[in-house]
Formats: sequence, C-alpha cells, structure tokens
Amino acid sequence: MTTKTAPKKPAVEDARFTQAVQNYELGLRAMQERKFDKARTHLQKALAGASKELADRAAVHIQTCDRRLETSNLQFKSSEEHFDYAISLMNVGDYVSAREHLEKLGSQSSKADYVAYGLAALDCLTGHLEDALRHLNEAIQLNPTFRFQARNDSDFQNLAEDPRFTELLYPDPGADEPDDFPEDR
Repeated sequence: MTTKTAPKKPAVEDARFTQAVQNYELGLRAMQERKFDKARTHLQKALAGASKELADRAAVHIQTCDRRLETSNLQFKSSEEHFDYAISLMNVGDYVSAREHLEKLGSQSSKADYVAYGLAALDCLTGHLEDALRHLNEAIQLNPTFRFQARNDSDFQNLAEDPRFTELLYPDPGADEPDDFPEDR
C-alpha cells in the first residue's frame, strides 16, 4: 500500500516564514515594552514573510504603532490643554489612551481636581464603579463644585441608582459640622 505525502515546501519558503514569525514576535515584544519605533521595524520585516495571515496581523500592529508614535509626539502648552485632549479621547471612545493621558496628568500633579473628576467619569463609563466613586470623592474633596457638576453629567449614568453616589452628591446637611451647642453642658 502506498501513501501519498504532501509535497514539501521549498526550504527557502520555510526560512522566510520562520524569519517572519520571529520578526513578528520581536515586534509584539517591543510593543509590550512600549518601544513602538523598534516594534514597527520588526513588524515591517514580518510583512515580507511568506504568510498572508501573518502579514495582515503585522499590518494591524503597525497601524497601532503609528498611532502611538503620533500621540507620543504631542506637545501640550498646559496641563489643561492636555486634560482637554484626554477628554476628547474619552468622548470618541478611546478609553485606553484617555486613561493613559489622565494618569500621566495625575502623576504630574496629584492635586489636580479636574484629573480626579475625569478619572471618575472614565471609570464610570468603563464599568469600574468602585474606582469611579473613589475618584469622584477625591475630586469633590479637592473642589466641592464637582458635586454639582456630577449631578448633571451623563457620564455618571451607571451610578445614578447607587446610594453611595447619591450620598456623595447630596450629603446630609450639617453631618460634617461640629455640634456648637451641646445639650449636656
């Protein structure tokens, strides 16, 4: 009985495929390390490989690298301008980039009340409700006017029915004030 074997691919084609996979893996590793220039170079080499599927994946990652390189070159005149950019990213649904920018702003200025508010809104939009409450509380502690702004902010819809949210926005009057007239004197 004779069995048919599949024809072997030429060794040159196998070597091209192997090299493309190696470049693709190096590109992914560089992306994880946030070295987008280096990643782009490796992924470009993977495009020339023998596999169309691998080339398609590499092309998608190259677009990501290009976008990251483009945004990393952004220069902002002020932290407020940087904040506005982060909010614009949030408004178009790019929550990952928005969070990166807000966290960078937060690390530059820990007392930036608007950054805490922005993180609260972003956390709420992305379903991180505990973090949203924590950031909103922080923002209100730094700037009580955010209590009124949050009441009408549609970004906090996911918290509308949460009693902790209501307590933050509508605190019990006099609860924090010391008792100036104790009855037991």
